[in-house]
Amino acid sequence: MAGFIYVLAAALMWGVIGIFTNFILADGVGALEIAFWRASFAWIFFFTHASATKQVRVHRADLPALLAFGFICVTLFYGVYQLAIRDIGMAMSAVLLYTAPAWVAFLSWIVLKEQMTIVKTLCVVMTILGVACISLGPKLLSGDTIELNLFGLAAGLISGFTYALYYIFGKKFLYRYATPTIFVYALPFGALLLLPFVDFAPKSLQTWMLLIGMALVTSYGAFSVYYAGLKRMDATHASVIATFEPVVAAISAYVVFGEKFSVIGYAGSTLILGAVLLVVLTGTRKKRIENAEG
Repeated sequence: MAGFIYVLAAALMWGVIGIFTNFILADGVGALEIAFWRASFAWIFFFTHASATKQVRVHRADLPALLAFGFICVTLFYGVYQLAIRDIGMAMSAVLLYTAPAWVAFLSWIVLKEQMTIVKTLCVVMTILGVACISLGPKLLSGDTIELNLFGLAAGLISGFTYALYYIFGKKFLYRYATPTIFVYALPFGALLLLPFVDFAPKSLQTWMLLIGMALVTSYGAFSVYYAGLKRMDATHASVIATFEPVVAAISAYVVFGEKFSVIGYAGSTLILGAVLLVVLTGTRKKRIENAEG
């Protein structure tokens, strides 16, 4: 249950990314610059934490994995997701991003040797359908056409794949280190590789505070509790619980910006909540069996 609570807390924090982003974009700051500052300020928080707890050092042999994590899960993930939004829009990009549970399930089976059960498969299908309903529901009800192009589709699928690698890196390569240690090395490398593509804009004090707050909540806070949860449950279940994020984002958009849920959106939310409930129930049952056998 502790793992579930940690991952759910991360999903709640990631769910408010859109609120920070909308306010910062309104001040004329570009999407890639937001990504750059989010990574940079988050690094300050993680470095402070790691220094205070004496968790900065890593084995030299693990540096390639840490830098690869920075490139794939910071530079590449942020970049392709922004390109997907540019070419196929936010709604379809969100659907393709949250193919991540399917990628996680497949990669966990291949790389981590986690069992691919019927319940896991059902949860993955339910989450992808749920995100599709939330993201595309308004367009489907209004009869709007959904414009697609091959480059945008490819970018969206790659964003889902690179997002999934957060789980695989965490389980396979970086489990030996505390979360602050991982991001002390990954974030500055990822931000540095983003730098050539960033056009810096003038910013007000309020915008700087929003950028710092975004890094504190959606990077430092979210990844800290997320990786704490990942150490307590398998990767596929964690990825399913994390898809509670678009539900939080939709509710936040309604509360802050007055954006309404569609009927299909409510159906999608129900599917995601159902998948999360399945994860909790199967996890509880597995724990009871293990305790009985122990």
